[in-house]
Amino acid sequence: MAEAEYVIEMLNITKEFPGIKANDNITVRLKKGEIHALLGENGAGKSTLMSVLFGLYQPESGVIKKDGVEVKINNPNDATALHIGMVHQHFKLVEVFTVLDNIILGVEPNKMGFLQKQGARRKVLELSEKYGLKVDPDAYIENCTVGMQQRTEILKMLYRDNDILIFDEPTAVLTPQEITELMQIMKNLAAEGKSILFITHKLNEIMAVADRVTVLRKGKCIGTVNVKDTNKEELSRMMVGRDVQFEVEKCESHPGEVALKVEDLSVASKNGGKDAVRNVSFDVKKGEIVCIAGIDGNGQTELVYGLTGLERVKSGKIELCGKDITNDAIIKRNKSGMSHIPEDRHKHGLVLDFSLEENMVLERYWEPRFQKNGFIDFKTRREYSDKLIEQYDIRSGQGSITRARSMSGGNQQKAIVAREIDKNPELLIAVQPTRGLDVGAIEYIHKQLVAQRDEGKAVLLVSLELEEVMSVPDRILVMYEGEIVGEVDPKKITVEELGLYMAGAKRDKREEAAE
Repeated sequence: MAEAEYVIEMLNITKEFPGIKANDNITVRLKKGEIHALLGENGAGKSTLMSVLFGLYQPESGVIKKDGVEVKINNPNDATALHIGMVHQHFKLVEVFTVLDNIILGVEPNKMGFLQKQGARRKVLELSEKYGLKVDPDAYIENCTVGMQQRTEILKMLYRDNDILIFDEPTAVLTPQEITELMQIMKNLAAEGKSILFITHKLNEIMAVADRVTVLRKGKCIGTVNVKDTNKEELSRMMVGRDVQFEVEKCESHPGEVALKVEDLSVASKNGGKDAVRNVSFDVKKGEIVCIAGIDGNGQTELVYGLTGLERVKSGKIELCGKDITNDAIIKRNKSGMSHIPEDRHKHGLVLDFSLEENMVLERYWEPRFQKNGFIDFKTRREYSDKLIEQYDIRSGQGSITRARSMSGGNQQKAIVAREIDKNPELLIAVQPTRGLDVGAIEYIHKQLVAQRDEGKAVLLVSLELEEVMSVPDRILVMYEGEIVGEVDPKKITVEELGLYMAGAKRDKREEAAE
């Protein structure tokens, strides 16, 4: 095989951090015009390896070749000069800038020192048209949907004429419709001769778009296979080292008394206009999992903010175990038996510059068990954190003293899930609890949710993942434009029919559904 057949070769790359070998002698080769997936569990070293290619990290050893010639990539500018671009898992956009300003940032076209946006705007609109990347160049990022932010990141790469594109977990924050769109965009890019490295742990996506896949496990390369010669079961075995159960196992639910009762709840919209949540009423009983389903941006976020106290409600009533908590502070809701796995793990789930053990007791450090003469008992806190790390298989370089910021997204998520479930709540509100998790971790989290239900706890699940919506809950409530438009039984509804409710094409009378 001629060496130049590969546009990128990462040969024997080793990268270490304190207490952990993130990449241990890994070799990956990318062909021109292919979509090459990097598959692995949370913390397997996928993002680290791509950050080495993009110049964010320097490896301890190993060689990178571009078109058969050895190159040194000291920083992202070097990567850009080699036409390598990267869309990061957590977007790198300036929120108060427009889409256009973000795309040209750092390569602003100018004449005599004056900014010349017209040509840039034309180029952006042409690229947007050519690749099916729908954006509004004048919209401010803070007002854009997550899908549009991602399209902005992709246009940023294309604007710089990059022909090697790295996508880091690109679908972790997208709706099912946006994922389908993105998959098509990736295929279009590859057909144009672009070469794509695609970090993921979603097996369906790999089977749908990738040509080849390299599997990493605990920092080591397990192997590279052609996608057409493999299947989901084999890939999950390579990735996790064991067979994974794709079906959620659960017995019949036995709902008890009402744990959460919501009456005529309305929550105002952040940007004026009509309320984000309008006169919503429902209940969640002990011993059942109720899922709020819907396309992103239909009021689910604001509903959860209202229930958890992150946002004041406009009108209506919230009861937890018979007690009115409508206007209670967040700490009072916690103490009343509410746990919350938030949608945005960085904003509301963790203090990123705290250690793992500090994050584990964020909502309970005042409890007598964690105190000694009015001061925090560090020994007890460490033992508690160590126990949760082991129980939930949270992987971090230095155990309990690891800074939360330095952990992979999936392990940050596992830490939040561990903390919230271990509080032994009466009501667990789980928003996108498996976002960004690998198949092994998803299987584990789903078992935890079912275990909570079987212990007689109430679980309110909010999910955008259709597979999760169909397999985990006992009842599904569909939200559309701030209202609940349907209550359905996951055992009796098809994905297509659920999609009609989610798109607003179908609605039922709640009274009829309850009969």
